[in-house]
Amino acid sequence: MNKEELVKEVSKKSKVSQKVAADILSATLETIQKTVSKGKKVTLVGFGTFEARKRAARTGRNPQTGATLKIAAKTVPAFTAGKKFKEIVK
Repeated sequence: MNKEELVKEVSKKSKVSQKVAADILSATLETIQKTVSKGKKVTLVGFGTFEARKRAARTGRNPQTGATLKIAAKTVPAFTAGKKFKEIVK
């Protein structure tokens, strides 16, 4: 399912126009992104938690040449599914 299909489903279920559903979805995603980028968690009970995680620096290998290279430490976004979400997906 892509964003357009998600907007259509949300629009049908909430009985609002697709424009309103798209605006709400965009605002929600933007808010989650901004919050996580500040290092804070976003927890949606039953769905899951969005958070920033730090990755340590490490040594990698170029698969073409076999040469080793240093991969810098960085912070990446992460999602952990909630209990209810995990049970539905089973």
